[in-house]
Amino acid sequence: MYYFLGHLAFVDICYSSIILPKMLVQILTEDKTIGFSGCATQLCCFVVFGVTECLLLAVMAYDRYMAICKPLLYPTIMCGWMCWWLVAGSYTVGVLHAVTHTTFIFTFSFCHSNVINHYFCDIAPLLALSCSDTHTYEVVVLALVSINCLSTMTVIFVSYTYILPTVLRIRSPEGRRKAFSTCTSHLTVVTMFFGAILFMYLRPSSAFALDENKTATLFYTIMTPTLNPLVYSLRNREVKAALRRAVGRRQ
Repeated sequence: MYYFLGHLAFVDICYSSIILPKMLVQILTEDKTIGFSGCATQLCCFVVFGVTECLLLAVMAYDRYMAICKPLLYPTIMCGWMCWWLVAGSYTVGVLHAVTHTTFIFTFSFCHSNVINHYFCDIAPLLALSCSDTHTYEVVVLALVSINCLSTMTVIFVSYTYILPTVLRIRSPEGRRKAFSTCTSHLTVVTMFFGAILFMYLRPSSAFALDENKTATLFYTIMTPTLNPLVYSLRNREVKAALRRAVGRRQ
């Protein structure tokens, strides 16, 4: 589990770092420009880490399933090379998605305003500036997001349909508490992340409003990565004990 948590933390750091530094520079200096190559790089990296995080959350659900429901087989199945391949596969799929989206978008013609109505170079605000026919690409986006979200959410849902009954059968209160703590931390992160993603990309075009998307994007690109360490660490007994000691020393 900690191996996957480490990669989730890395992805969260990269995810926010793609957007926040440029945003802060724009706020402090009022220089709100970005070059063509910079915009393409920002979009590409954003998609890489966004898709990777989706897949890592599904991998972590499967990891919890193996640890709780198949504890005797866990060391054999979730060995070092298997964990490595699961993480490598997540990054690879993220890169493939990023290359697809970046290639599609930056072959379009942009003849409207050069003002991006967003905090960063995201798919929707860039499409709004294009004067090319983007209908085919919009279908591709809907298909890719649907496949990615539905497949990962299916893995998570199926994993927890097996995990919850198993946890309820644990006789030890301490063991049950620890299992529930781990599962609720993961489910909290999943709900925050996927809720914003589904709101952003799986709505009909008639309900699509860039101003509304700004709020949703701010939530899952900045708030969720910021809250993830708190959600996981504050459910860890050792971390809470260390926090109490630190607060006690200051008092």
